[in-house]
Order: sequence, then C-alpha cells, then structure tokens
Amino acid sequence: MSIMIDFIDETKELSEQELNTIEKLLFFAAEKEKVEANSELSVTFVTNDRIQEINREYREKDKPTDVISFAMEELGEGEIPLTGVDLPRVLGDVIISLAKAREQADDYGHSFIRELGFLAVHGFLHLLGYDHENEEEEKIMFSRQKDLLDEFGLQR
Repeated sequence: MSIMIDFIDETKELSEQELNTIEKLLFFAAEKEKVEANSELSVTFVTNDRIQEINREYREKDKPTDVISFAMEELGEGEIPLTGVDLPRVLGDVIISLAKAREQADDYGHSFIRELGFLAVHGFLHLLGYDHENEEEEKIMFSRQKDLLDEFGLQR
C-alpha cells in the first residue's frame, strides 16, 4: 500500500511516461521518508501565468516561481488538530510550473525529467516539514533531495 497522489496537468503538456516517472519517484520518496500508507497529496502542473497568480495571492510575490507547496498539516491561526479520527493523512498540494522546469533544466544543463523530479521531491519534502529558511535547514533538505533523486536514478 502506498500513498495516494492526485495529478492534475492543467497544461496538458506532460506525457504519460513523464507522469509515471514522477509518480514512481514520489512513491519511492514516500517509502524512504516512511510516510504512512494511504496518505494523500496532489501535484498540479501549471503555466507560468498561473503560478505567478498563486505566488502573488498567497506569498505576495508577483513573479512566476518553479514550485509552491501548501502543507495541510500546518495549522492556521485558530485551527485545532483533529484527534481520535481515523482519516487518511492529507499532506497537501504541490504546484509546479512546467515552463520554469523547462527553463531551469536548460539553465542547469540537465534533462527536463530530472528538473521535474527535483521540483516534485522539493515540494513533497516541504509537505513533510522540511524547509530551507536558514543554512542548516537548507543543508539538510537539499542533501535529502539529492540523495532521493540519485538513489531513484535521476542524477544531474
């Protein structure tokens, strides 16, 4: 039993093979991170315009970015955690700009699928509580990303 991933390709640009690779990568990462079976997340692939709207609305940054994560387990102000309820763990949403992924793959000199995998794992780790607000957190998160991608077989 693995995690449940809802993929939404708003751009209709990804091939079935690319989606399957990202799905296998996230299953692999979830297993390595010991995420509970049946945990849920969504991964949405969007245009630069769409991610810019989301970035502006939720992060007050009026520019396109590569990936944005919305962790469901972070409690908002005034929210209380549900306890004693046997519901699947809902990790949250990862939103990836395909145009940014293509641009960055070119900039870094690696494949589009490697960049897409990097962004998916990056967003996924954010949902699990990893962050890069300071140098120490960044070292831990980026090292974990690289290890997962290398072990899966998506090296640079």
